[in-house]
Amino acid sequence: MRVADLLIAPLFHAWERRLASVSKDRRVRPFEWGLEWISANGHVVLGPEDRVRTWVAEVMSDTGAFFDAPPTSDYRFEQAPFMERRRGEAGTLRFPSGLLTPHAENNTVEARWFPSPGEPPVGEQGPRGRAVVVLPQWNSDAEGHIGLSRLLARFGLSALRLSLPYHDARMPAELTRADYIVSSNIVRTIQVCRQAVLDARRAIAWLALQGYERIGILGTSLGSCLAMLTTAHEPRIRAQALNHVSPWFADVVWRGLSTQHVREGLSGHIDLQRLRNLWRPISPCSYLDRVGHARTLLIYARYDLTFPVDLSRALVEEFRSREVPHEVAVLPCGHYSTGFAPFKFLDGYQLTRFLRRNL
Repeated sequence: MRVADLLIAPLFHAWERRLASVSKDRRVRPFEWGLEWISANGHVVLGPEDRVRTWVAEVMSDTGAFFDAPPTSDYRFEQAPFMERRRGEAGTLRFPSGLLTPHAENNTVEARWFPSPGEPPVGEQGPRGRAVVVLPQWNSDAEGHIGLSRLLARFGLSALRLSLPYHDARMPAELTRADYIVSSNIVRTIQVCRQAVLDARRAIAWLALQGYERIGILGTSLGSCLAMLTTAHEPRIRAQALNHVSPWFADVVWRGLSTQHVREGLSGHIDLQRLRNLWRPISPCSYLDRVGHARTLLIYARYDLTFPVDLSRALVEEFRSREVPHEVAVLPCGHYSTGFAPFKFLDGYQLTRFLRRNL
């Protein structure tokens, strides 16, 4: 570690812990295998962990089928009020999710549309430029990444900002946080992350129907993981901007500052190696050989406690060793502090600059 880091890191780490402590509604939920989220498939004689392990092996044998989003024509676009249109938001797109869950609210996808100036209105013919699907961070509220979407549009990149499963309008009344997408329920976590990928692919299909051919994806934190999973299974994506990264889903949950309550629910029931193996379907490292068709930007923060820095550097090294086309940017801040000036401006600049050059 550099001398400057030895002096600065404790300051950022203290700030990160203060920012993380603002949330008072984190709840330790009981450990569950989540067997109700998978079909029996003749494995009912197996114990719970063996059954999940067998199911995961089946998923990994054909992830193309697992992350396949059946086409839909049920896209509904509602125009934004006049004042929102003046601020660059054209309206809200709604469509059915590719995965049905027990919660009706979660089964309709919402995406806010920010077209770049000069783009034809939705449903009208005309030349289209570049478009980006935006996946915000875990527990983002309805306004998360709206400013970034406006920035992208201002620089010629139309932005379709998705609400992740179990977030904002998709959150059932029983929740105050988006716990069902990352939790100590093993299979539910896989399935709801899968749902996010299916939703992103249906959003990309809608962009293609509008006439867009230069399509990218941008994800932050949990959204970066979901974005890479989407790119690995969606050939129409030309560029992906991944903001805060790790090769393994399990390691971030096990070690990260923001997921200590999830780790508490897991502790005593499973160890990290077993968890890493079971969460392979939603780990970026499982798909490194499937993203070479897209240019990649990997961004991480030097003082991150939520996505530990050694994990981010491990993913960068994997990209390098496999010679997957990519660029790297390092932010001089932490995870939460990325959302504050001046770091949010530096982050937005890196993301926008990369997507403009590669779409």
